Amino acid sequence: MDTYIKIYVLIALLASSFCLGSAGDIVHHDDVAPKRPGCENNFVLVKVPTWINGVEDIEYVGVGARFGLTLESKEKHANLFILALADPPDCCSKLKNKLSGEVILAHRGNCSFTTKANVAEDAGASAILIINNRTELFKMVCEVNETDVKIGIASVMLPQDAGASLEKYLTSSSSVKVQLYSPRRPVVDVAEVFLWLMAVGTILCASYWSAWSAREVAIEQDKLLKDGLDELIHVDGVHSSGIVNINTASAILFVVIASCFLVMLYKLMSYWFIEVLVVLFCIGGVEGLQTCLAALLSCFRWFQPAGESFVEVPFFGAVSYLTLAVSPCCIAFAVVWAVFRYISFAWIGQDILGVALIITVLQIVHVPNLKVGTILLSCAFLYDIFWVFVSKWWFKESVMIVVARGDKSGEDGIPMLLKIPRMFDPWGGYSIIGFGDIILPGLLVAFSLRYDWLAKKSLRAGYFLWAMTAYGLGLLITYVALNMMDGHGQPALLYIVPFTLGTFLTLGKQRGELETLWTMGEPERHCRHIQFQPPGS
Repeated sequence: MDTYIKIYVLIALLASSFCLGSAGDIVHHDDVAPKRPGCENNFVLVKVPTWINGVEDIEYVGVGARFGLTLESKEKHANLFILALADPPDCCSKLKNKLSGEVILAHRGNCSFTTKANVAEDAGASAILIINNRTELFKMVCEVNETDVKIGIASVMLPQDAGASLEKYLTSSSSVKVQLYSPRRPVVDVAEVFLWLMAVGTILCASYWSAWSAREVAIEQDKLLKDGLDELIHVDGVHSSGIVNINTASAILFVVIASCFLVMLYKLMSYWFIEVLVVLFCIGGVEGLQTCLAALLSCFRWFQPAGESFVEVPFFGAVSYLTLAVSPCCIAFAVVWAVFRYISFAWIGQDILGVALIITVLQIVHVPNLKVGTILLSCAFLYDIFWVFVSKWWFKESVMIVVARGDKSGEDGIPMLLKIPRMFDPWGGYSIIGFGDIILPGLLVAFSLRYDWLAKKSLRAGYFLWAMTAYGLGLLITYVALNMMDGHGQPALLYIVPFTLGTFLTLGKQRGELETLWTMGEPERHCRHIQFQPPGS
């Protein structure tokens, strides 16, 4: 059992290392290239659907320039234009093309972006697409000495591969038409509502399971005391029932280890490293799924004998027959997800494994008192802010966002996330939340319910209802901030921790129970003859 617990603590650490709610950027803000008259547009992503010889083809994505005409936001209002290749290709001198409203395709280089746009406008073009000399996109800005820019056409940068493809069609005398528009994200997407419900529901289920397990332990302890068998064992913070109690040192150490692990991910981010994370995630997901299934099935009398009968398994200790029975199904589920994780609906399998892992971690790992919970959440609060915002000063980009999205891996982000596809977003993508944004505040919420039950507090007079409500509000504010920031990744704990921890501390102070919550934690530690039962039973 000790090995089993250590594995779970490691998984909990890995799962808690990514605290981020993100939907992806469509508006890119840039303080390096400040706005000035004629050069004050936001850098927005632009959809460029194409038609080759009248047949709809690939839709490319570009980025709009700081200057020029702003693009239409709705596809139905965007006009269809003929695409022409600039002659000369760099569009730095007067064009030889005879244009009448076409969109011109030009290469980057040899002159400023504004010069290219002016040349294209003078030739009669309705817009200019500039092919970057690299595969990524580039933000087109005005020159330092250009103070009053007047450009009346739209300018869009395309990545090198997209431009090369379009140029190939044009040189082969194919008819190419394009649309240019930059759709806006909806204020609220249904995916965010479902993700909110998933996060809140996960903590709710985990809290009740944790409290129920604590109830069973307290009843067993009470029986032992009545029988005069005071044989309760606590070694190195590990409860005899297999519960791991976090202490102050481990709460502080979490931030140090998590930060080191995050930097390692940032530096080593690659395809093979993501594959390693997928394997670790599958191992944790299998453990979580089989634990949840075994506990759920044990509630039915048909499965109780199998759940109460154990066999000794090497490296794992005593394992119930029910757990052995469900393990092959859990392993098969995780393997199927890992193999087919690139298909459109693979997010369902990832969320099932993730939720099962989170619930199991919250059931096994406990915060023993409010002091440890405060230290843990305070450290996580600073950790989240530092690696989302402050890390930009050292690494020139947000380390947390880069790692969570897997920008350097060639894959669709790390697996330690719950995600749901954005359903009514023209840009697609996913709404995501890191495991840490659920596990860390969930530890405090689960503690509140255990405390309420052990102290025989009613739902209204206790702390769980208010802690659960505070978490829900904090997560809701996170998504409000996310949408206000045009989808730019936000540190969710920046909003969740003040709501959750602040509510707990305020209520404890008002009720005169703060000292008890802070130093004593669960009442059974100091009142071992407590008759434990949930309120209302």
